[in-house]
Amino acid sequence: MADAPDFQGIARIRTEDSCGMIALRADPEAAGALAVIGSRLGLDMPGPLAAQVSGDTAILWMSPDEMLVICPAADVPGHLDALHKAMAGHHAMALDVSDMRMRFTVAGVHAREVLAKLCPLDMSPEGFTPGTMRRTHLGQVAAGIWIGADGAFNIVCFRSVGAYVFDLLKVAAQPGSEVHLFTHPAA
Repeated sequence: MADAPDFQGIARIRTEDSCGMIALRADPEAAGALAVIGSRLGLDMPGPLAAQVSGDTAILWMSPDEMLVICPAADVPGHLDALHKAMAGHHAMALDVSDMRMRFTVAGVHAREVLAKLCPLDMSPEGFTPGTMRRTHLGQVAAGIWIGADGAFNIVCFRSVGAYVFDLLKVAAQPGSEVHLFTHPAA
């Protein structure tokens, strides 16, 4: 899947380069210990259903006891070391999941429409705003979606289903498949 071509239809589908990803799981009382990653990245810890994003770095709320950190791959060992030290004595876990997941971006005027065809979320501009993070399904597989610093929709999924997700996005973005849910057709 790493060599998958990008696709330009009614939206641009891009397979993103590999990056660092750290899964954080902890009891709520360990929140202070987890905040060390926010300090290292210069980001606040996200609240429920939220994403903190700056450039190619993000902290994503995945569930009440889980966060996903997106960062440059070279930074993962240092972040893990700092997290493990901060979490000592807490019931918590920080794990490098960089090879387990992959990312896509969907960009363009019809990006919301492409995603609305595939997932049961309110993808309207009022329903899905920058700073929002949702775990959902794309077709038959689990995925996380948030809006990046560049305004594109970011998708994270398990690497094992990456080809399926790319194909779903490609079909939903075929030229001529616009349904104008969030845009007005040209006159």
